[in-house]
Amino acid sequence: MAVGTSSGIPSTPLHKDEVDIVIPTIRNLDFLEMWRPFFQPYHLIIVQDGDPRKTISVPDGFDYELYNRNDINRILGPKAACISFNDSSCRCFGYLVSKKKYVFTIDDDCFVAKDPSGKEINAPDQHIKNLLSPSTPFFFNTLYDPYREDYDAPTQLVKPHERNTRYVDAVITVPKGALFPLCGMNLAFNRELIGPAMYFGLVGGSQPIGQYDDMWAGWCVKVICDHLGLGVKTGLPYIWHSKASNPLANLKKEYHGIHWQEEVIPFFQAVSLPKKCTTARECYAELSKQVKEKLGKVDAYFNKLADAMVTWIEAWDELNPSEKLSNVSAK
Repeated sequence: MAVGTSSGIPSTPLHKDEVDIVIPTIRNLDFLEMWRPFFQPYHLIIVQDGDPRKTISVPDGFDYELYNRNDINRILGPKAACISFNDSSCRCFGYLVSKKKYVFTIDDDCFVAKDPSGKEINAPDQHIKNLLSPSTPFFFNTLYDPYREDYDAPTQLVKPHERNTRYVDAVITVPKGALFPLCGMNLAFNRELIGPAMYFGLVGGSQPIGQYDDMWAGWCVKVICDHLGLGVKTGLPYIWHSKASNPLANLKKEYHGIHWQEEVIPFFQAVSLPKKCTTARECYAELSKQVKEKLGKVDAYFNKLADAMVTWIEAWDELNPSEKLSNVSAK
């Protein structure tokens, strides 16, 4: 694990000491220069995937921790198997070691976007405002059009020149009972409320599925939030994604997911969690059982995924023992 220091930090932003920024990467983090005015006040947790012998360069002036695969194995031991290889879902390790109330995670090929006036969008600030403001899953705001272009790999291949450039100045709450496509490259969440459920699954590397890590997390989190009466927001803030991946390569990774989602989505639409589950941790443990029982029939991969979900919870408890104790004492 590498640790950096900070200097020349600008004025204090919203809840500076309660936010960690988690960044998965396999390359030098030059993209941080564009984000410097917005990221420098915060603590960064950088999770390096790939060859741990490779040195990742982080620009000067940032407060950060950098973990590679050797660090993950050392800290988690056998439980490190639940953290995916060769996939951006390795970011989940950052969720485990964070001790902050809020987490904002972003990919290293995402850059600062501008609003129609040309003003740069402060993504961390907007995310924190979203998390601090009220929301309700029991009432739907009709302002935002959900039928906009949001392309998966097959559509990107047949429509290579189409990108969604429409700016909508809106934030809405996803209604109760509705699923949504979570995008892990620009995501913030209340770690205290939903952290144990924000697991991106077992994907990438030797697994038969890729690219569905954030989708899986989104489906799990949504049914748990619905059960607990928590809101899930979508909309602002925007970032500019300069895609580093290849759509054709992504299609190969997504193939099984595209096929399996015909069974997976109805599963999540029908999920029912018992009233005795009153925390995200308890809900996620129960969900892992249902995944094994019902999706294990679809493919043996889901049995392995369900086991990884259990291991994830065990790793969470190990690294965050006070949270488990507080959940028990609150009953």
